[in-house]
Amino acid sequence: MKARIFVTLKNGVLDPQGKAIHHALEGLGFGGVNDVRQGKLIELDLADGTSDADIEAMCTKLLANTVIENFRIERA
Repeated sequence: MKARIFVTLKNGVLDPQGKAIHHALEGLGFGGVNDVRQGKLIELDLADGTSDADIEAMCTKLLANTVIENFRIERA
């Protein structure tokens, strides 16, 4: 079984990487971009029967810093 974890910064948390990407896009002539927020995607290959609670525990204990990040789990 596969799971995808999408980790993004919470609203109000500064995103210097997003700002750098935005600036670079403008420098390349892409003027239609209003804002950029950068995140990460983590793909897990899990044993069948891995519970949603186990996946959530992985996220809260290691994969996401829940003080400043949100995460979303998608089973594939």
